[in-house]
Amino acid sequence: MIRCKRVYLDAQAGDGQRILVDRLWPRGLSRDALAFDEWLPEVAPSTELRKAFSHRVEAFDDFSAAYRRELAGHPEHWQRLLHWAAGGTLTLLYAARDEEHNNARVLAEFLEEELQRYDSPSSPVCYQGEFDGN
Repeated sequence: MIRCKRVYLDAQAGDGQRILVDRLWPRGLSRDALAFDEWLPEVAPSTELRKAFSHRVEAFDDFSAAYRRELAGHPEHWQRLLHWAAGGTLTLLYAARDEEHNNARVLAEFLEEELQRYDSPSSPVCYQGEFDGN
C-alpha cells in the first residue's frame, strides 16, 4: 500500500516506511523534528520541472506527464520504493500545501502502476501447450 502524507502531519503507527520525496528540505522543520526513515531527493522532480510547475493547478497535467517521463528514465531512483511498497505500507512524505496536485501523488500513481505490471500474470503464450493435453 502506498500513501501520501504532508510532512507537517504527525507520524502514525500505520505509516510503515516514511520516505521524504521532495528535492528540497521542508521549510520550518529541523531534521530532528521529522519522523522519517529516508530522504530520496533524487526521486523528486528535477529543479527545472519543479520551477516550471510552481504548484499551479492549471500546469499539473503537463507537470505530471513530464515527471512520469523523468521517472521512467531513472528506475534506479525509485526501485527501492517498489520493494518497500510490495513488502508493506509505504508513506511518501511531501511538503506541498496542495494535497492533490503534488509530486508525491504522481509518484504514488506511477509506483502503483509499476507494482501492477510486476504482479500481472504472464502472457498466455508462456503456457502454450501446457493445458491442451500435450
